[in-house]
Amino acid sequence: YLWNDALDTLDSDVVAKRYSKEAVLLPTVSDTPRTDYDSIKDYFDNFLKLKPQGEILDSFVTVGDGWAKDVGIYEFTMGTTGDKVKARYSFVYVYEDGAWKIAHHHSSAMPEASKGGPKISEDECKNLFYLWNDALDTLDSDVVAKRYSKEAVLLPTVSDTPRTDYDSIKDYFDNFLKLKPQGEILDSFVTVGDGWAKDVGIYEFTMGTTGDKVKARYSFVYVYEDGAWKIAHHHSSAMPEASKGGPKISEDECKNLFYLWNDAL
Repeated sequence: YLWNDALDTLDSDVVAKRYSKEAVLLPTVSDTPRTDYDSIKDYFDNFLKLKPQGEILDSFVTVGDGWAKDVGIYEFTMGTTGDKVKARYSFVYVYEDGAWKIAHHHSSAMPEASKGGPKISEDECKNLFYLWNDALDTLDSDVVAKRYSKEAVLLPTVSDTPRTDYDSIKDYFDNFLKLKPQGEILDSFVTVGDGWAKDVGIYEFTMGTTGDKVKARYSFVYVYEDGAWKIAHHHSSAMPEASKGGPKISEDECKNLFYLWNDAL
C-alpha cells in the first residue's frame, strides 16, 4: 500500500523512489525491462495518466533475512475510464537506506484472459462516446486526439482528407472545436467482440457558437490499447437525404441573421 499510495500521488518521481537503487521492473504493458530510476520513472510517466489504483486479491508472502517476497494477483481500477484490469505480480523487497524498497517487480497480464483486453458490455461501449464528447467539451484538440489509438483512422464529417495519425487528427479538431460542438446519440447499434467493440448509428451536434443542430451518421470501432479503450476507427458522414444546402431556415430566422451581422458591427 505504500507503493499504491505513491501511485495515488500521480507523481512518477514519488513512485520511482519506492524502488531500490538496483531494482528491476518488468512492467505489465511494456516490453522493456526497467533497470534504473530514469527508466522506471519513464514507465510511470505514462501509466499514471490512467490514474490507476490497485487492490490485492491474492497474496502469498515469504519473509527472509533482510528481504521479503509478496506474489499474487492484483486488480487496478483506472480512474480515467473506470476500467478494471487484473494482473499477476511479484514484489521482492530489500532494506535499503533505512527503508524497505522494491528490488524486483514483475507484473504480467492474466494469461487466460482475452488477449485483446478486458471484456466490455454494450452499455460500457455506448458510454465510450461520452468520454469522446467530454473531450470535445474541453475545446482542447490534444485531449480529443488522445482519445484515438496509435493507428487510428478518422474519416471526418467536414473534411475530404482521411486523418491517420495524431497530428492530422489534432489538426481536424483544431478547426472543428471552434464551433464548440456537443454531441448526443440518437440511435446506437453496438457489437462487442474479443478485445474490440463497435458502435454505429446517428448522432446530433449542437454548435455552441451558433446554436445550430447538425445530424450525422457515425461509426466508432474501439480497441483496448495501453490500458484504456481507444477509438481505432471513426467515420462520420452527413445525412444523405438532408438538404445539400444545410438545415432548413424560416423567414423569421433569415431576417434575424441581419442582427448577427449588426451585433458583429
